[in-house]
Amino acid sequence: MVWFDRIKKFYDTFNRAGERLWSKEMVADGVVAVKVTPEQYFEITGEVYVA
Repeated sequence: MVWFDRIKKFYDTFNRAGERLWSKEMVADGVVAVKVTPEQYFEITGEVYVA
């Protein structure tokens, strides 16, 4: 599994309290760590990545 798939899975998964396992900030950390691109950030969150 590649980083994009892992991060998208964590972002799309909710816990029992109805909260996402990963926040948008955590996905943004993936962009900073060069695990996903800003374009992939948009694909995952639906929002434009702002550095």
